[in-house]
Amino acid sequence: MKTYLPKVNEIEHKCFVIDATDKILGKVAAKAASVLRGKHKRIFTPFLDTGDTVIIINAEKVRVTGKKLTDKVYTRYTGYPSGQRAMTLGKMLEKAPEKVLELAVSRMFPSGPLAYKQTAKLKVYAGSNHPHAAQKPIALEI
Repeated sequence: MKTYLPKVNEIEHKCFVIDATDKILGKVAAKAASVLRGKHKRIFTPFLDTGDTVIIINAEKVRVTGKKLTDKVYTRYTGYPSGQRAMTLGKMLEKAPEKVLELAVSRMFPSGPLAYKQTAKLKVYAGSNHPHAAQKPIALEI
């Protein structure tokens, strides 16, 4: 028997919406990463884009456990001398709650061109409104 490999034009892509209200950050990110990669499908192939589009709404209402709001630190570097910047999760949720979920999901992917393509299909919104109603997204429960 030969292993079945799906053709690129045979892969069907759907659109899912996740409501992050009072959900734990890691669980939302893990579910979104799994759907974006396509691991929920029987035809999952590691080197093909079998994943679906994921829309996450209410990113500002996501929860974390423990002392992560004060202890978890996001660091970045501006590129200039002494340009290292740090921000706690609490401040990041106030300033840019979409960025928190985008970073959590994108860091669950292996790095490479395919992962960048799959990460581009993630749409995160702080409020409950999103402009993707025409895609008829399917609600995904966590």
